[in-house]
Formats: sequence, structure tokens, C-alpha cells
Amino acid sequence: MTHSATIIQTEVYKFLVPLKAPFITSLGREENAENIIIVIRTDKGISGFGECNPFMPINGESIDTAYTVAGYFGKALKGKNALDVEECIQSLNRVIYANYSIKSAFDIALHDIAAQFAGVPLYKFLGGKKNHALYTDYTVSIGEIDKMVYDAIRIKDEGFPAIKIKLGDHAQTDIARVKAIRESVGKEIPLRLDANQGWTPEEAIEVLEELKQEHIQYCEEPIARRNYLKLQKVKKRSPIPVMADESCCDHFDAKLLISLKACDMFNIKMGKAGSLITARKILRLAEKEKMDVQIGAFMESRLGMTAFAHLALSSHAVQYCDFDTPLMHAVDFISGGLTYHENGMMKVPDTPGLGASIEPEMLNKMEKVVI
Repeated sequence: MTHSATIIQTEVYKFLVPLKAPFITSLGREENAENIIIVIRTDKGISGFGECNPFMPINGESIDTAYTVAGYFGKALKGKNALDVEECIQSLNRVIYANYSIKSAFDIALHDIAAQFAGVPLYKFLGGKKNHALYTDYTVSIGEIDKMVYDAIRIKDEGFPAIKIKLGDHAQTDIARVKAIRESVGKEIPLRLDANQGWTPEEAIEVLEELKQEHIQYCEEPIARRNYLKLQKVKKRSPIPVMADESCCDHFDAKLLISLKACDMFNIKMGKAGSLITARKILRLAEKEKMDVQIGAFMESRLGMTAFAHLALSSHAVQYCDFDTPLMHAVDFISGGLTYHENGMMKVPDTPGLGASIEPEMLNKMEKVVI
């Protein structure tokens, strides 16, 4: 069998999914998940699926910019060997700088094809093993204290292993929010904080010192993403581990953060990294430094989340998963893929490739372009 699968067609779909309730952070409010689905077809009869959720405040992309750029990518990939994933991704980098969200959707689809061709699940294709269970936390949107407390109690009662709390609009209010939630849910369940760059360095130190007795596992991105030197100061002063999220997009960011000793952990997201290739470079750096890693997400469906779960199984550095957003979707159009079970546990399919797709009758209802 020849080691070639020529790309003959790319399909780009706008995938709009209503949420059960608005998802609110210090960066904004989302009523729907506005995603892009990519389907790459090859001459071997193997097709690959990918997904992204462009998020303007973080990766500078929207569903409309991603949809447009995807057209350029489809033209660039036509006739290329889908099994040469690195060359395909490099060809996208030559087309346009950045645009990592839409690049990640193409990357997932290409890896889906390559793993199917190899006859193994994606996690095995990435060198991973099913040697540990994956669990997701669940997120409390930022808002009024009473509402946040109510949501936190519900999350605990539903058995999730940790509660993630969105913060970042006002330091003193954030302290009150976390203390109220801790008092309501008890001391046992871990809390994870995410300020989404919302605090000044001084506020971050104040908040984290004030919350040191509240059993906080870590705090994500407390200050502005490019303020690396001040993040170093926050990390040094904080009694709570600091996780780099928006400030860690690729392996170059990770190297800089490591050299500055500016964080304790990384949060890797495909929509920031742009490819599994880059994400795995960050993982290798974390492994070398013995740093814990979280694999996170934006508002992707179970299709994108399945790819992230395969990635999570590829490295022992991955200690945390933040894969709750498909549970916030009001509808689920995905066939196969990641499944959710009691207490936040997740299972990944063992079928070749990604193991997740969308049926043609559902795709045909979406706005699309075929290249």
C-alpha cells in the first residue's frame, strides 16, 4: 500500500450551537458556540474531521474570518499528501501568519486521516496510551455571588471532581465570590480559578494571598498575557500555583515562561497552538521541566473535544482536563467521539483516527463552501 492519500476536496461548515445558558467571563458573554467544521476528503476514500471555536478576545479570530481563511487553506492543500501532516501545516503557515484557531481545525482533520490510514486511534498515533482515566472539571460563569454559589453547589452535587471559577472583573468581589463558594461547597472539592487576565499584578497578589486557605489548586492567567516580567513577580509571591493560559500559545512562549520562571503550569489549547504538532512541543518542554499541564478548550463540541482528549492521553505531564463546554451545548450533533460518564469521567473511542464525525444529513443543513 502506498503511503499517500491525496487531498481531493475540503469542505468548510459554519456550525452554530445554542448554549443551555450564557457563558460569561471577564472577556465577554457567549450565547452560542460559533464553530467551524472542516472535512478533508482523500482519493483513498478516507475523510478527516476537524473543528475550532474562534474566540476574538484570545486568538483574534471570528467565525467569519475563519470561514474565509479556510477557503485559502482548502486551495493550498488540494493535491497534497494528507499523510504528510507537517508539510501540510507548513503550507498553511506559508499562506498566512497566525490564524491558529482555523489552522487547528485543519490539523485535527489531517491527523484524523493519518491515524485512520495507520489503523490506530489518534492517541496511539501520537504515542499515547490509555493508562489513566480522564476527568473534567465544570465551570462557574462570572456573575452575581448568589448565582455563582448556586451553580457551584449544583456542580458538586453532580459529582464533578473540581469546580472552575471564572473571575477577573473586580478583585475584592472576586475574593468574596470564592469565599462564598468555598463555604457553600465545603472544604473537600478542589477549586480552580481563572481570571482571564483581569487583574493588575498588585490585585493578583492581593487576591491569591487572601485566598491561600481556600484549597485552590491553581489560578489561570491572573494578569495581562504579555506582562511576562510581572507574571514572574506574581508567581513568586503567590501561595497558589499560577497557570499560564493566554500567555502560552506555542512552544516559544513556553520556553520564555520557563526561562523567566513565570508560571508553575501550562494550559494548552489547540485553538492557541494551531496544531497537535505545536501542542506536543509544549508538552515535551513541560515533561523536561517536570511541570504539570492542563489541556483546555474553547467552546468546541464533542468533535473537537475528542481530539483534545487524544492529546491528553499522549503525555504523562497532563494532569488536568477542562473539557466541560460540550456539556453546555443545548444540542449534540456528533457521532461517536468522547463520551461523558459519572463524576466527570470521560472515555475516548478506540476506533481508528479521531473516532468522531458529523452525519451528512446534519452537515447539509449548515452554511458551507466546498473547495
